[in-house]
Amino acid sequence: MPDLIAAKDRLQATLAELEARLTNISRDLSEPPSPDWEELAVEKEDDEALEHQAGLVQREIASVQRALARIEDRTYGTCVRCGEEIASERLEARPEAALCIFCARSEERD
Repeated sequence: MPDLIAAKDRLQATLAELEARLTNISRDLSEPPSPDWEELAVEKEDDEALEHQAGLVQREIASVQRALARIEDRTYGTCVRCGEEIASERLEARPEAALCIFCARSEERD
């Protein structure tokens, strides 16, 4: 059985870090464009990379929020696919894990 208080604390800290990262990315994306055409081209490439990174961060945020919801509804630590208990070592390494290692491996192969 996972330590729910410790897991919740870790997840909340991770969520705060991810939200701060997303705020920084959004701030960088909202900067006014450079009047220099060459610099503008570089900024456009940078913006595309930042937009991709923002998407990844948003997915991580959603994953952490789902894990926090599982803590609240007392299903945290149970695989959402097969219903088996998720190993405590897996939850220690990935507190947002929703799948046991067997289901996660089968998902990777699919």
